[in-house]
Amino acid sequence: MRNVFRSSRKGVVVVVLSATLAAGCASTGNPSDPLEGYNRAMFSFNEQLDKAVVKPVAQVYEAVLPQPARTGVGNVFSNLADPWIALNNLLQGKVAEGMSDLMRFALNSTWGLLGLLDIASEAGLAKHDEDLGQTLGRWGVGEGAYIVLPFFGPRTVRDAVALPADMMGNTPFGIDHVPTRNTVTATRIVHTRSMLLGADRTLEEAALDRYAFVRDFYLEQRRYKINDGQQERVYEDFDEQPAVQPGAGVDAAASAAVERLELVDAGQWAPSAGRASSNR
Repeated sequence: MRNVFRSSRKGVVVVVLSATLAAGCASTGNPSDPLEGYNRAMFSFNEQLDKAVVKPVAQVYEAVLPQPARTGVGNVFSNLADPWIALNNLLQGKVAEGMSDLMRFALNSTWGLLGLLDIASEAGLAKHDEDLGQTLGRWGVGEGAYIVLPFFGPRTVRDAVALPADMMGNTPFGIDHVPTRNTVTATRIVHTRSMLLGADRTLEEAALDRYAFVRDFYLEQRRYKINDGQQERVYEDFDEQPAVQPGAGVDAAASAAVERLELVDAGQWAPSAGRASSNR
């Protein structure tokens, strides 16, 4: 486990250093995105990887596995994420929410047949969405520059620093047995991507600049989460391009694009009507 953590930490450091070196060729009007040249290239790489590998596999997964089975898979991964969510709620001083998360985990792990059934939500225990990046933000750590990581997608420097701990705390990355960890991780990524298949066209039709739209939505979404919703929703347009009007369909598509590229958070997903939102 320690080796995995060290490897992950070194990977993030290398990515951050590479992004810093690439800053010289970047040009942007967004003060949160000084690494735009590098970020756009990495965003394109991640999207091509998705189109070539992840999306086709997700389409097969959705075609082969019936909806009840996929719902059960999603419930299991959502349940496994609850202890880490609980810890971060407690670290943020939100004791009631943290205890609720622990109760969710206990209830779903027992009466919910190891998480296959989401009994806790039916009992009125809300699903939360917390991670170490949010915890650091709540304690005043600045977000730093926006950065797109290979494979893991949109982050801020603060979230990138927190990534190794989030990976270790968010099962299956904490599983010591490598074949089991790889199998579970791949299943979670494919499952999450399958939930987002319906949002691709909406995003393509809504945004003239997919990179700028996903970036602005990600930053707004993270700030919104850190402040527990106590923030006015603003879609900024630093590039002086026609702004996309917020709306349910556009928000769902943008959130889907962010979550599709932010694979480490896939375990926090719970089935919902919008397929791109989580309960708080």
